[in-house]
Amino acid sequence: MNNNVINVAIDGPAGAGKSSVAKAVAAKLGFIYVDTGALYRAIGVNALRNGVKTNDRSAVAGTLSDVKVELAFVSGVQKVLLNGEDVSVEIRTPEASMAASDVSAVPEVRDFLFDLQRNIAKENNCLMDGRDIGTVVLPDARVKIFLTASPEIRAGRRYKELIEKGSQVEFKDVLEDLIKRDYNDSHREIAPLKPAEDGIIIDTSELDFEGSVNVIINAIKEKM
Repeated sequence: MNNNVINVAIDGPAGAGKSSVAKAVAAKLGFIYVDTGALYRAIGVNALRNGVKTNDRSAVAGTLSDVKVELAFVSGVQKVLLNGEDVSVEIRTPEASMAASDVSAVPEVRDFLFDLQRNIAKENNCLMDGRDIGTVVLPDARVKIFLTASPEIRAGRRYKELIEKGSQVEFKDVLEDLIKRDYNDSHREIAPLKPAEDGIIIDTSELDFEGSVNVIINAIKEKM
């Protein structure tokens, strides 16, 4: 790795605000933002499109030979390409979220995406978020942050986001899905969701968006 490159890893459970907050932090620091969860969502969407049950490990692994997932950065904004098609909007549906949770437990999927994530980090000052960035993907990252909030707060944020996008959802269903995903992510055998031993835990339950951004930027500057 280029010793002059600075990597920041942000992990945390679903709905913690990682993507929106991390994107803003990266923009302020002039770093590339890499949403690794989007890659798993793309694999999940590909499985769904092919009629594959996303909790069927062998079936999901079988879809990888014919799939190509890429990240394109347009004016600093990340676009997710699935076999050349921009699926940046489609991967944000509730169905894609649950599919991502399923396929991320498949070792073959993690191996498939691992090199892509690491190669981006090797060549760029980047802020990468996901579930196992600080613990597995970038264990030598300069700064490791674990971003979290209470399940109710996270579900409320996700519910508001989905409603604003026109989705017809009930809060209780969003909360149930989130709790289920928390359990799946933290109890899987491969790279379970957990803070890195040398990570900084930040709870944003009582913080608004700008407050969350500022706390993370301060934490990064202290480490740098």
